[in-house]
Amino acid sequence: MWRERIPPDVSLRQAAYLQKRKLRKYTILTIQILLLFLFFVLWEIAAQKRWIDPFLCSSPSEIWATATEMIKNGMLWTHIGTTLAETAIGFLLGTLIGTLTAILLWWNRFVCDVAEPYLVVLNALPKTALAPIIIVWLGNGKTSIIVVALLTSVVVTIMTVLNGFLQVDEEKIKLVRIFGGTKFQVLQKIVFPANIPIIVNALKINVGLSFVGVIVGEFLVAQSGLGFLIIYGSQTFKLSWVLMSVVILAILAALLYQAISILEKQILKKRV
Repeated sequence: MWRERIPPDVSLRQAAYLQKRKLRKYTILTIQILLLFLFFVLWEIAAQKRWIDPFLCSSPSEIWATATEMIKNGMLWTHIGTTLAETAIGFLLGTLIGTLTAILLWWNRFVCDVAEPYLVVLNALPKTALAPIIIVWLGNGKTSIIVVALLTSVVVTIMTVLNGFLQVDEEKIKLVRIFGGTKFQVLQKIVFPANIPIIVNALKINVGLSFVGVIVGEFLVAQSGLGFLIIYGSQTFKLSWVLMSVVILAILAALLYQAISILEKQILKKRV
């Protein structure tokens, strides 16, 4: 019987392709690290040579010295822990409440149509403008900070996830209905699984938004946290505190984003 001839070098081509992808990945990572290193080196040189005012712009060495001193007396861990705890709570609540609300709006299209203009307005409204009102209502404490973080992320989650739910292929939904499937089964078998990548993307967005909400809240009412360090440092002209806090926030945001990316890869592997 005639058989299609398979080129003997197919596996070699595949191996070369995978090697090329791996090399590209490592090249990009190396360039990213070098650019970051170059940025800090130029910053340090500019401060040492007085190209920039070290009092106003600080320097990497000054930031490192400040961080080292705060680590030794335990102050830095307290502030980082406070901000991380508030961000984690706001992030989880925003994602959970936002996803559940999107499910309820998808379930009842009449309510969804009624709520749509309000969601659009709330999404456009700067949530930080509501922070002083929240603080007056809930008091000068961590509850207010968490609520501000929640409000910052929840509307975006609702609109992102709901938009994904409404764009699911109608033919698949009709097929489940033809075979007697209930609305809950449509949600469980078709709508929710199809939108797992969108929910994960919402998680990535919520990381940054939750940090924004927490920092704004800490600016106004906190007695600890990285936001408190930033506002206190700016008021007392300890700008190394300010820049150190900003650098730490960038590192924390990057780590949380990377953790969600790893979670996304694990979910996609299980789906495959």
